[in-house]
Amino acid sequence: MAVILPDRNGKLDDVVLGFDTPKEYMNDTVYFGALVGRVANRIANAEFTLDGKVYKLVANEGKNTLHGGLMGFSDVVWTVESHKVDSHITFTYNSYDGEQGFPGNLSVMVTYMFLGTNKLGIKMEAKAPNKATPVNLAHHGYWNLRGHNSGDILSQKLQIFGSSVTPVDKNLIPTGKIVPVKGTPYNFLASHEIGSLINELPDGYDINYVLDKSNPEHLRRAALMQDPVSGRKMELWTNQPGLQFYSSNMLHNVKGKDGAVYHKFAAVALETQGFPNSVNQPNFPSQIINPGEKYLHVMVYRFTADEIRTSLTSKPVSLGAIIYNN
Repeated sequence: MAVILPDRNGKLDDVVLGFDTPKEYMNDTVYFGALVGRVANRIANAEFTLDGKVYKLVANEGKNTLHGGLMGFSDVVWTVESHKVDSHITFTYNSYDGEQGFPGNLSVMVTYMFLGTNKLGIKMEAKAPNKATPVNLAHHGYWNLRGHNSGDILSQKLQIFGSSVTPVDKNLIPTGKIVPVKGTPYNFLASHEIGSLINELPDGYDINYVLDKSNPEHLRRAALMQDPVSGRKMELWTNQPGLQFYSSNMLHNVKGKDGAVYHKFAAVALETQGFPNSVNQPNFPSQIINPGEKYLHVMVYRFTADEIRTSLTSKPVSLGAIIYNN
């Protein structure tokens, strides 16, 4: 995976971390650019109850399930359904009943698409034909707007349009509470350097934000990331209620693209999503999809640079513009 963008002077750089070869992705343990599911993020004790039945999942992070289990959607072979140069590519996958412990079959379709000259859209759809099942797909890109091999992101700026977070326990499982970010190191309501308060946290950022509501006809504005050195900016919009902000705390001497070696804080992951462990927290938005219903997760990245401006940067993103675009 590569996303190559101009800086304020027109210089091109690849701004996502990754590997050079498919084989390296097969052995990936950090989810570089991965599409994760059937349920992204963590499920406590690798189990949940649905319609009175307890489902035991495959645990792959201690006693918990992370990103779908030991063989989640990031580890399976997808089918290329359609592909048009300079337009889009669509992948499909049919998950079977009982895969990693999840109930019911699930048909999934994910489209990556160009929208105009400076936007990248991702549309994730899923249907459960025979049984109710939880679904929470997410894109796990690692972003460094200065360039994937430029060092850490601590001096880059971030704004997150979420006034609350779902605090976690020592195993990064949400406690069920929803608390305001004001007065905490998690407060990114105003843009500031990612590293300015990171020392107040034991390991860095790895937390779900409750995104502020918006006009239902538009996507929610989730985040704005800026690099003062290159001038690059990235806006992220979504229809999902949550955003996982992860400051690549667990990267350690990972050999990546072009001979780069990635270390702690080399990038940020901004994963739009349903709330972690929602299947065990009735006060969180439900992730259950019933037969006849459709799961839809859309996200739009909008890229600009200081001296390469467009009139699009202040306009909201229409939900319909991406739902019906291929």
